Amino acid sequence: MNLFDFSLRLNGYPLDKAKKELVHIQQKNDIDYKIFLDDKLHAIVNYHLKNNPYYKSLAPKADSNQWSSIPVMTKKDLQQPLEERLSKGFTAKNVYVNKTSGSSGDPFVFAKDKFSHAMTWAVIQNRFGWYGLDFNTSRQARFYGIPLDKKGYYKERFKDSLSKRYRFSVFDLSDAAFKAHLLKFKTTKFDYINGYTSSIVQFAKFLERQSICLTSICPTLKACIVTSEMLFDKDKKLMEQQFGVPVINEYGASELDLIAFQNINNEWQLNSETLYIEILDENDNILPHEEEGRIVITSLYNKAHPFIRYDIGDIGVLSKRSTLKKPLLKTLIGRTNDIAVLPSGKKAAGLTFYYITKSIIEDDGNVKEFIIEQLEKHLFKVIYVSEETLSEEKKNTIAQEMERYLEQGLTITFEKQSTLKRSKSGKLKQFTSHVNLDS
Repeated sequence: MNLFDFSLRLNGYPLDKAKKELVHIQQKNDIDYKIFLDDKLHAIVNYHLKNNPYYKSLAPKADSNQWSSIPVMTKKDLQQPLEERLSKGFTAKNVYVNKTSGSSGDPFVFAKDKFSHAMTWAVIQNRFGWYGLDFNTSRQARFYGIPLDKKGYYKERFKDSLSKRYRFSVFDLSDAAFKAHLLKFKTTKFDYINGYTSSIVQFAKFLERQSICLTSICPTLKACIVTSEMLFDKDKKLMEQQFGVPVINEYGASELDLIAFQNINNEWQLNSETLYIEILDENDNILPHEEEGRIVITSLYNKAHPFIRYDIGDIGVLSKRSTLKKPLLKTLIGRTNDIAVLPSGKKAAGLTFYYITKSIIEDDGNVKEFIIEQLEKHLFKVIYVSEETLSEEKKNTIAQEMERYLEQGLTITFEKQSTLKRSKSGKLKQFTSHVNLDS
């Protein structure tokens, strides 16, 4: 029995209808797709202007025939009771309700109507299918967080068993834990790995230390799909080497959909079936391809709750090879709240610091993991996990490289810890600034 599909249908999500709609969209040529997109954008804006008093108050001058008149929404706009944001005819009882992780600093509860949520799963299943993976039959090795309370723990374990998943907790990344993981891989015919990038990277490093390629003990493995945290080229190469399978980069948002998924041609293909994605400058103007800006997304199907020109809080670049029907994400630079403000007033993506440090700090294999915090405009702290304390030479090299790439006068401190603090979900925030952007 296809338990995953059955559970969606049982809960009122019209998956079959959504899959037919997805095929219908994908079969359109470029001209017909443009007509489809224009129609969907007009329809969703007009629907919410007519049926959603909250959106009408947010966009009093919006005109679906003039896209620039549509205001950009932010997460802070949505931090009010859900019932005040739902469209007419929808209640918390007849929609899909969830909450964002809060990794952006602005968590909120959101809703999707049931067809919109079914479309989300139709797209996800379609993308996994590119690699021969099936949600109903493929067995998943899941590297995610898990509730530590007894009730929550067993609830997740039960859900995992129904969904052909086995969960490896990301809260213990010790060699002892990884040795236990290996035993599970030896005795289970896993089809793919899925989970948070940073924890899966640590598992790959363990395999490298043990001189083990994972497919040698789990030959059924086909792919590894990483999500929620940045994937660096060096880490991707290491994982592909130690797992023996392709490593696929996924980018999504719970309140929207799957946003981008690496296709079989190694392109980061954006979801144009259920989303309309723009790259905007600081004045909300659409930027041309290859220029860096804010990622702003319109959900084409969600009638229960408006996500129209919604600033997701990320910064990215569209590839020059993008088309309207097949947009490609060239680069995902990071979150807008992960920006570092330097003493001179210059701003830099926080992951710049992480990337510079990463290229130096992991060369000798001593440091297992690290994060960076900005405490003041000139003051940065590198918090790391390792067997040995970093040498003064390495510390000086990191400080010099940061100043070379960014500006002079920065102070870099270092703090060795036994483990890094992860969020309740298990995500690792690689860079955090405690400095007010406007200060």
